[in-house]
Amino acid sequence: MHFGLSEEQEMIVSTVRSFVENEIYPHEAEVERTGQVPHELGMEIKQKCIDLGFYACNFPEEVGGAGLSHLDFTLVERELGRGSMALTHFFGRPQNILMACDGDQRERYLLPAVRGEKMDALAMTEPDAGSDVRGMKANAVRDGGDWVLNGSKHFISGAEHADFFIVFIATGVDDTPKGPKKRITCFLVDRGTPGFEVREGYKSVSHRGYKNYVLDFDNCRLPDAQVLGEVDGGFAVMNEWLYATRLTVAAFCVGRARRCFDLALDYAAERKQFGQPIAKFQGVSFQIADMITEIDAADWLTLSGAWRLDQNLPANREIASAKLYASEMLARVTDASLQVFGGMGLMDDFPIERFWRDARVERIWDGTSEIQRHIISRDLFRPLGA
Repeated sequence: MHFGLSEEQEMIVSTVRSFVENEIYPHEAEVERTGQVPHELGMEIKQKCIDLGFYACNFPEEVGGAGLSHLDFTLVERELGRGSMALTHFFGRPQNILMACDGDQRERYLLPAVRGEKMDALAMTEPDAGSDVRGMKANAVRDGGDWVLNGSKHFISGAEHADFFIVFIATGVDDTPKGPKKRITCFLVDRGTPGFEVREGYKSVSHRGYKNYVLDFDNCRLPDAQVLGEVDGGFAVMNEWLYATRLTVAAFCVGRARRCFDLALDYAAERKQFGQPIAKFQGVSFQIADMITEIDAADWLTLSGAWRLDQNLPANREIASAKLYASEMLARVTDASLQVFGGMGLMDDFPIERFWRDARVERIWDGTSEIQRHIISRDLFRPLGA
């Protein structure tokens, strides 16, 4: 077993970290204050990423991507996790499920997304269908040679910048021994399609500037050419995407935790009470020791999941474990960091209070902690017939 990074991987980490520190950090306070990313700034970040050769680095070389392995891309996401999500959004990573594009879809969606000419957003969640994906009510029915979509999606990230949307919608119901199960189909929907509206959603305490939107479909008519993958085959497309997004969340949490830890470490070494640095007190130093231990554990768990994907080994449980542990680790590390800073940790003079707020959502989106525990436990018990 080899735990070190290759020279190329070290270069990836160094390059992306430098990008985040120089192009993202300087704008974070203003985005946090206004809750907005100016369009010109977003486009500037995107162009610099394209010039750097990292735009769509999660896509294979044959379609214009950098062809990074799962492990390499996880390292990229880990470094991006150090920065504001509202800003690193423009360090483009189109949804990898666009590789399911076929025929004319490649020229209309896949290749423009990889080149940075178009941006995408993914729509799955509904008010009554979060963890219970098959509970979605938004539906599409056949009408001649078209599909007619009705219903709503919410919590849709990045929608304000998206040129098109990857939308999962119910297209039928199967009767099974366990009761009715909805069939799901994935559609590609262009912004501006008649019957399709994008409107701003809810205000969140986490990741200011990285807004969520509501999508409304009112007799929105789409031809068969807009189906991504197979009709009623949305779950196959979805499951492939979920592997990648759970790893992304885990990697993000590790990167954010390391930034938070670095700030707490420096503060503990410099801040003096009772005539000495607070790092001299076990109440502080032991928290620092626990923090780095948990961060390292989450890091190796995450990289191990990515490595397993590269080796074509089963990774469902391992990736669920990484997402579960890393997201809950980040909550503990941000809380402990705030405690090290004391009252100043709650002031906006330091980014600690922002990291603390941002950390809360990581245990919810892309599969709650409870869903990850379900995945892990079912993977363990299924071979035993339990």
